[in-house]
Amino acid sequence: MSIVITLDVMLAKRKAKSKDLAAAIGITEQNLSLLKQGKVKGVRLETLEAICRYLDCQPGDLLSYEADGKLPQAAGD
Repeated sequence: MSIVITLDVMLAKRKAKSKDLAAAIGITEQNLSLLKQGKVKGVRLETLEAICRYLDCQPGDLLSYEADGKLPQAAGD
């Protein structure tokens, strides 16, 4: 399973710059870049909320789920 982050798409739709978003929500441009690339293991809900507030969007506009084709194993299998 994979969570896909489409923050770059929403930034383009809103004609917003990563630099401005990072400054507005209080994270470094480097950390925002890692988030955009999906190279993070998690994101704080507080950060997600701030991004949504700045970009006037919903979390579902930024995150999507793509199945990898494997079904999870049940416990004891």
